[in-house]
Amino acid sequence: MRICSFLPSATETLFELGAADSLFGVTFECDYPPEASQKRVIVRTRLRHSANSTEIDRQVREFVARGESLYEVDREALQAIQPDLIITQDLCHVCAASPGDLATVLAALERKPEIITLNPQSLADVWNDIQAIGTAVGKGLQAHELVAQLEGRVASVTQAARGPSIRPRVACLEWLDPPFAAGHWVPEMVESAGGIDVLGKAAKPGYRTTWPDVLDAKPEIIVIMPCGYNLEGALKEFNALTLPDGWESLPAVRDGSIFAVDASGYFSRPGPRLAGGVEILAGILQPETATAPPPPASCASIARSRRN
Repeated sequence: MRICSFLPSATETLFELGAADSLFGVTFECDYPPEASQKRVIVRTRLRHSANSTEIDRQVREFVARGESLYEVDREALQAIQPDLIITQDLCHVCAASPGDLATVLAALERKPEIITLNPQSLADVWNDIQAIGTAVGKGLQAHELVAQLEGRVASVTQAARGPSIRPRVACLEWLDPPFAAGHWVPEMVESAGGIDVLGKAAKPGYRTTWPDVLDAKPEIIVIMPCGYNLEGALKEFNALTLPDGWESLPAVRDGSIFAVDASGYFSRPGPRLAGGVEILAGILQPETATAPPPPASCASIARSRRN
C-alpha cells in the first residue's frame, strides 16, 4: 500500500502504528517523529511562515476573502507516487489541506485512491480516527491497542483530578494577535486535567475573541498555545505581545500562573500526543495529582506582570 498523508496528526499516527514504510508523501509540517521529515513533501503552504502571528492572520483573511486555498498540492509528485490511500481532513481549512485542495489533482491521477477525510471534534473522535486509519492500513489491532493506551492515560489523569475540591478557571489561547480561544478537544482536556475552561466550548471550533472578554473571564491560569507553534515559538510570540490594559489585574497574572506550551506537539494536532497534552495540563492545573511528568520542552512558566 502507498499512502499519502495531508496532515501531521495522520503522519504521527501512521508512524505510531508501524505503517511508516507505506508512507510515501507528507506535508511540509510533518515533523514528528523526526523521521517523518525524510518523507517526500507533497503539500506546501502558500503563507509566509516567517511572518509573526499578526501578519499570518492578515494573510489568512486575505486568502479567505479571495476564496483561495492556503495550500498547494504537488501534482507531479502525487502522480509519481500513485497512492492507494490519501488521508486528509475537513476540520480546519487554515490548519491543513482539505478535500477541496485535492479536487483538480485527483482528476489527473490514472488510478483513483481511497480517501479518508477526518473531522474530529473531541478526544473520542480523535481516538476513533486513529482506529479508522489503522483499519484502513491493515493495522487494526495495533490501533486498538494504541487507543486503549491513550484512553487509559487520560482516564488516570481524570480520576486523579477528581480529588481536589478547587478547580481553577483556565483560559487557553490558541492565537494571540488577535486573541483566539481554543476549542474542539481543548476544553475537554482542561476538564479532564481538573480545570474549568472559561472561554472555549467543548466540541466547538476555537473562535476570535477580544482582550476585554479575556479580562472579563478572570482566568486564574492562562495557557498560551498558539496553533502550529512549539514551546520556543509560543514564548517568542507571547514576549512580543503588547499586553492589554487591565492585564495586571488578572488573577493569573497576580499569582504568576501563566504558562506556554508546545501547542503543535500536544494540543493543536488531533493525534496520539493529545494524551500527553492532558498530562501537561494536569501538571499545570493540579500539580499535586499529576500522574506523569511533562515531556521535555513541552511547557514553561511565564512571568509577565508589566505591560509593554
